[in-house]
Formats: sequence, C-alpha cells, structure tokens
Amino acid sequence: MVISLSADHAGFQYKELIKKHLAEKGITVIDRGTFSEASVDYPDYIQKSAADVIAGSADYGIGVCGSGIGVSIAANKIRGIRAALVLNEEMASLSRKHNNSNFLALSEKFIDKDHLFIIVDVWLSTAFEGGRHQRRIDKLELNY
Repeated sequence: MVISLSADHAGFQYKELIKKHLAEKGITVIDRGTFSEASVDYPDYIQKSAADVIAGSADYGIGVCGSGIGVSIAANKIRGIRAALVLNEEMASLSRKHNNSNFLALSEKFIDKDHLFIIVDVWLSTAFEGGRHQRRIDKLELNY
C-alpha cells in the first residue's frame, strides 16, 4: 500500500506522527509536505497528494490541516477524489463503507492524539460495501 501524505503548517505535527505510524506498519509514504511549521497555503500540498491518488502513484491520500475543512475542500477539487473530513472512528468507517472515500481529511485541532492512529487505521482497514452505495458514488462522477 502507498499513501500520499500532506499537510499545511497547522497539520504538520500530525503529518509527521502519521508518517511514522504508517512506516512502522510497513506502508510506503509519499510525503508531499509541508516540511515545517512555517506558514504555507494548504492547496499547494493537499492537491499534490490528491493528484498522486488520481495518477495511481498512491492508493490513498491523507491530508491534515488545523480544522480539516481546507484539506477536504482542496482535495475534492481534484476530479475523482472523494475526500472525507473525519473526526472519529465511526466517521472513518462510514466514509469508506458508504462513500468509498479515497482521501482522508484530518484535523490537528479537533482530533486528540489518542484517537489519531485509531482513526487512520480504521479508515485504511475498512472496505467499501458497494451495492446501493455504488449507485450513489456513480452519481458523483457525472458531468454537470
């Protein structure tokens, strides 16, 4: 499995924790930055990870910012990305089961460290249920 990981300055610390956690699990990480807590613009980094997913160089993307909102908006601008802002384990599970999310948007401000790895692990290990949910996913891909 390959994960493209990115963050802005407000998500940098969690990005680094997630990178270490994934590496310890034997998961390959593409680190798209940022590489410090110096102020940056989140779209510059998040959209690189989203592009990796669409190009097939990564299986999934994970992005972190202060609230997670900027990550989800920036990633969802890339056609084919289904970014889910996830704040707990249940949201992580449902975003995969029902929405087949391929990009995990996380908040450094609203997720405590004790739940961070649980959320990531649940999201990565939960399979899409398909069925009635596939019909809904197909509607997201329509050109309007």
